[in-house]
Amino acid sequence: MQTANLDLAHPAAPAGADFNAVKARQQGAWASGNYAVVGTTLQIVGERLCEALDLRAGETVLDVAAGNGNATLAAARRWCIVSSTDYVPTLLEQGRRRAEAEGLSVNFQTADAEALPFADNHFDVVLSTFGVMFTPDQEKAASELLRVCRRGGRIGLANWTPDSFIGQVFKTIGRHVLPPAGLRPPSLWGTTDRLNELFGSVAGVSASRETFVFRYRSPGHWVEVFRTWYGPVHKAFSALPTEKQAVLERDLLDLIESFNRAEDGTMVVPSDYLEVIIAKR
Repeated sequence: MQTANLDLAHPAAPAGADFNAVKARQQGAWASGNYAVVGTTLQIVGERLCEALDLRAGETVLDVAAGNGNATLAAARRWCIVSSTDYVPTLLEQGRRRAEAEGLSVNFQTADAEALPFADNHFDVVLSTFGVMFTPDQEKAASELLRVCRRGGRIGLANWTPDSFIGQVFKTIGRHVLPPAGLRPPSLWGTTDRLNELFGSVAGVSASRETFVFRYRSPGHWVEVFRTWYGPVHKAFSALPTEKQAVLERDLLDLIESFNRAEDGTMVVPSDYLEVIIAKR
């Protein structure tokens, strides 16, 4: 997985943006905490995406920025030939253990989403759930997805929308901790306009607005889990002095309250995302 600020106040990346420095910072964020604690709760998104793609047994599938392997496992459960990639080796190891526990055959390989180590037109299907959208160089990442997907193949994405709960979480964090300068916001991948810019000249793009529901014991439980295990939130809290950590926590709790539909003390918060199917021509 890769992450950056979701604030829409930065419409374009300047030519001098240091993508390598940003990428190194991102790797450090995702290697901290333990993304799998959060990632496994998102499994249903990978299952839904594989169904939307109408995967067929025997198809070759690449999962990009796979994290701990939600879409990877969903494709492998459908008897596809799956390669799972991420630039954080510890996340791939977690995915490998999950696959082994289910007796699933998957090729796990460390790889940068902006420089995939595969030949042109290699895969029938390319996937990414809440992953490739966070790459610093959006054009390069989109180009790589298209390059490794065969003509007539499909690319399937799940991307948080700018106005979603998670989109607003990152926007809230961005008010407390300065994001990397000069990047297009990842949440643009959650808009059809940006997807058409990235893919529309060589592929057909269709998208539907879907919802994932975060279900936790309480709003405080969500904050505890994310600040302990979710790398970007963990790093944001650790970058602040104690008194400012308390302010960030309060802002996150206020945000949860504005989305929470539970009335029993628990947290039931919907977060919209785009489920995207791209047909390469």
